[in-house]
Amino acid sequence: MKKIFAMLLVLAMAFTMVSAVAENNDEHMLIYGCSTEIGGDFAPGAWWTNNATDKMIRDLSNDCGTVVSNQGGEYIMNPTVCESITSVMNDDGTKTFTVKVKSGLKYNSGKEITIQDFVWTTLFACSKMATDVGAKLTGYLTIVGGQDYYDGKADTVTGLHILDENTISVTIVADKVPYFYDITYAGFDAFDIAYWLGEGYGVADDGNGCYFTGEPTAEKIKDRLEYARFNAGTDRVSTGPYNLVEFDKAALQATFEINPNYAGNFEGQKPSIKKFVIVKAESATWNDAIKTGAFNFYDTLTDGNEINQAMDIVEAGGFKYVQFDRPGYGKIMFQCDFGPTQFKAVRHAVAMLLDRNEFANTFCQGWGGVVNGPYGTGLWQYQEAEEWLDENLNPYTYSYDNAVAALVEDGWTLNEKGEAWTEGIRYKKVTEKEAGDYAHNVTLADGTILMPLIIEWSSSDGNPVSELLKVMLSENPDTAKAGMQINQNVMTFSELLNYMYRDTSVDAKYGLKTYGMYNLASNFQPAYDQSYSFTLDPDLLAQGYNQNYLLDEELDKLSMDMVYTVNSDETEKYMDMWKQFIARWNDLLPEIPLYSNIYITLYPEWLENYEQDSFWDFSQAILYATIAE
Repeated sequence: MKKIFAMLLVLAMAFTMVSAVAENNDEHMLIYGCSTEIGGDFAPGAWWTNNATDKMIRDLSNDCGTVVSNQGGEYIMNPTVCESITSVMNDDGTKTFTVKVKSGLKYNSGKEITIQDFVWTTLFACSKMATDVGAKLTGYLTIVGGQDYYDGKADTVTGLHILDENTISVTIVADKVPYFYDITYAGFDAFDIAYWLGEGYGVADDGNGCYFTGEPTAEKIKDRLEYARFNAGTDRVSTGPYNLVEFDKAALQATFEINPNYAGNFEGQKPSIKKFVIVKAESATWNDAIKTGAFNFYDTLTDGNEINQAMDIVEAGGFKYVQFDRPGYGKIMFQCDFGPTQFKAVRHAVAMLLDRNEFANTFCQGWGGVVNGPYGTGLWQYQEAEEWLDENLNPYTYSYDNAVAALVEDGWTLNEKGEAWTEGIRYKKVTEKEAGDYAHNVTLADGTILMPLIIEWSSSDGNPVSELLKVMLSENPDTAKAGMQINQNVMTFSELLNYMYRDTSVDAKYGLKTYGMYNLASNFQPAYDQSYSFTLDPDLLAQGYNQNYLLDEELDKLSMDMVYTVNSDETEKYMDMWKQFIARWNDLLPEIPLYSNIYITLYPEWLENYEQDSFWDFSQAILYATIAE
């Protein structure tokens, strides 16, 4: 009865929202259901967090980039924004890109976009201000003069120039040349500096490189930046095809209307769908909600049971669908700098105590399968190397005996008294450094520190993957029999991300090492670039890069060499490096891949010309969609 009441309450809230919208719109109303809740972080890029729905909202409301990706996932110059992009190799091994942007571009407010608005985020990425406010930006490592500016040794970024009111040049440091995706170095996007940092600040160049005017500091800008980051009001300044006009945090609903000042995408395409709403779709009630009209667009269904239900809905009439391979994968993620998950053997044992084939079959229901590394079936790299991946990667086949053997070899052979283990939770003698401040450690009278095989798991609520992992892993009798205990801690997805990112800008508690295991999913951009994902650099770690906290020199080097030793036309060399990276990752296992699946997007039959694929998502496809007459 509680579940029924909850479902009716959700539907009632949705109908109230839809009715209010429909009063102001005579046409069909598009109501977009998303399985990932809106976190509300609308900062440029992934400066702090990168919730998938937040990213989509950012892409809908900000689109004035000089370099964008097209329908095939290829990076190209955006001719709507850009007059030209040229580049030249310099004698010292650096490379300079010159970008000329068009005049007359405007924000949604009607305010004209200036060259400063294109430059300031890049300059900000080279400044200590960025890290002081908790943003994850690394431009100072890429642009000539950026490191000196970041360190306070220079007053300008000597490799970043405003040449005239429409032209920017940027010079890339020699050790980041070549780069497999080097056209992205010429990527600049327009954000209103006054809106994001406050009035009185600007960017100037007296010939020695760019610098901020108005003397901004982290202390001065942090409140305004925080406001702009989470603001969804009518005063929000943006450039995309749609304006975010309302966000109800409690109801997890966002409303969008066409931006009349949008210049169009790289093909000049502008949207015709006047208004739509994004709502949270609950896995337990979505089927009834879509049948009753609470929402009528369900993007990227993942769960095989849900997909099969969607096919029934399509067969019944009123809906169409599009399907495509996912450019990512569902996963168990480990943080590898504390507790039992810091040990590779434990990560291997967890993998072998989960029957991933059965998991994928149960969850995907034939709409996906197991992968063995950080990739998805929608990636061209996977499609080119599928046979090699099958032959060379460890599949971590389900085996209680092999899991126990890995644990024994790694020293998990004691009980809580330091005696030989026979049953219950296994313990391992650890050093003081390995012990850290892990809450479950036991210290014996002689000072010996024992670590129990207890893993704290952060799990998002209302997630069918979480429920399946609970049954097949944490409550699996073999897990307890092997001497392992996995404690599920259920929370909202936003809170999970805060712990995963260790985001102290939200709350100091998130900076504490709390959970060694998470379940979530990752999708990749067209640029498969993992160069900072496994960094050992203390400054980058402090900024939130390398969220696995796996400090392996070989993996770090491979992740860098994969993109920074390869020219954009050296596909074969890139693939060789990619395979080496994947193989090393597969051995270290910072994550357990669970599945890569076929995505299904369900949409109303009155929506025409809607096309979506692995790298062409809703924020791009909706510009071409029309309402049937």
